[in-house]
Amino acid sequence: MGFLLYFVTFLVFLNRLFLVHFYQDTIIKIIKMKIHTLSLIITSSLLIACSTANNVEVIAGADTVIPLHQQGARIGRYYNLYPGKKSYPISCESDCYPAHADLNCKTEGEQCQYQGEQPTPKLNTNYTIRWLGHAGFMISTPKGQQVMFDPVKEQFDSPVALAFKLAGGIYRKPGAWPNKYELESIDAVMYSHLHYDHFNKTDIEEIGSKPRYLTPLGMADNFPAGGFNISEMAWYAKTKIDDLTIHALPAHHFSSRVLVPFIYEDNDKDLWNGWLLEQNGSTLFFAGDTGYSKHFSDIQQKYGDIDICLIPIASYYSEESPNWYRYVHTTPEDALTAAQALNCKIMIPWGYGNASWKMGDHSSHSALLRLLHMHNKMDSQIPLYILNEGESVLL
Repeated sequence: MGFLLYFVTFLVFLNRLFLVHFYQDTIIKIIKMKIHTLSLIITSSLLIACSTANNVEVIAGADTVIPLHQQGARIGRYYNLYPGKKSYPISCESDCYPAHADLNCKTEGEQCQYQGEQPTPKLNTNYTIRWLGHAGFMISTPKGQQVMFDPVKEQFDSPVALAFKLAGGIYRKPGAWPNKYELESIDAVMYSHLHYDHFNKTDIEEIGSKPRYLTPLGMADNFPAGGFNISEMAWYAKTKIDDLTIHALPAHHFSSRVLVPFIYEDNDKDLWNGWLLEQNGSTLFFAGDTGYSKHFSDIQQKYGDIDICLIPIASYYSEESPNWYRYVHTTPEDALTAAQALNCKIMIPWGYGNASWKMGDHSSHSALLRLLHMHNKMDSQIPLYILNEGESVLL
C-alpha cells in the first residue's frame, strides 16, 4: 500500500511519567508511518468532523481548591498542596521483603496468590469492592450504583505500550476486566489522573457513553470524541448520582502524558485527584496515585474517620531517583501511616500484583511482602484486607 512519510513521532514520550514514573531508561522511538492517498486523508478528516462532541462541565466553587500557578514560569500548571522536601515517620531500611507464609508464589516474589486468613470487621457499609488489577476497582455502593476507579483493561494506549516494551518494560498480564453486561451497568467512572497506567482511551470507547466520567481539572480534552459526559472536578468539589455523593480530593502526585522534544510538553497541565464515596453514612476512599503528605490528615479532619481505604503501596523503588519516586508514591509503610492518619477502619492495598507492570518495584509482589512485614513491625492497628485480582469483598 503506497504510503507517504506520515510522522516522526514522539511516541508520546511519557514525559516525566516515563522519565520518573519508572521509565527513566526510555528513549525516543521513531516510528515511520505512511498514509495512504489524499482520499484517505480527506476521509479521516470527515470522520473526525462527524464525531459526536463530548459534554464537559467543570465543578468548582468557593469551597473548593484549585492549586494552579498564577504567575511565573509555571503559570497555568498545577501543584501539590505540600511541596518540598519530605520527612517520613518511618522507613524500612533493611530486610524489607522477607517471605510470608500467607503469600504463595511461583518464584520469589513473582506470580503470587494471597491465601491468608482475612479480617472480618463488622462495618456494615454494604460496599462491595472488586479489584480489577493495578489501580482498577469496580465498586457496588450500598444503594446498588456501580462505579469504577482507574479502569485499564490490558496495555497502555498505542503506541506507548510498544515503546515501553522496546525500552525494557513488559506487556502485563491483563487484569480481571468486567464482562459486557457488567460494563452496561456502570453509572460512573472516576479517573485519578491521566498517566497511561490509569487512563486508557480505548477502554473508554468500550465502556461507552452511558456512565458519567469524573476527572481532575483539565483532563477532559484527553478523551476521545464520542458524546461522553465528563465532569472535571476541583479538589473538595462534590457531585451526586442519585443519593451517592462523590467528593474529589487532593492527592500528592504529578501529571504528564505527551512530550514532543523542544516543541510540546504537558507537565502538570491537568490535575490529579483522590476520590471519596459517601452513602448511607458510610465512606470509601480511593487515594489515587500519591505520595505521603499532610493532605491525608486534612481529609480526615474534613470528613472524619474513613470506613474503607483503597491506598497504593507500590511504584516507589528506584536506584537512580529514590527520593523522587517516594515523593510521588507511597511506600507500604507510608500507606500504613496514611491509613492511620485517615483512621481507616480497613485498608485494601493496590498497585502491585500479577496484573501490574512492575514499574518501580522489585517484583510483582515485593510491595505486598513489604506491607505484610511493616504492618507487623509497626504494630499497625489498621486491619488489612488483601485481594487477589478479580476477587471481591462485601464490607
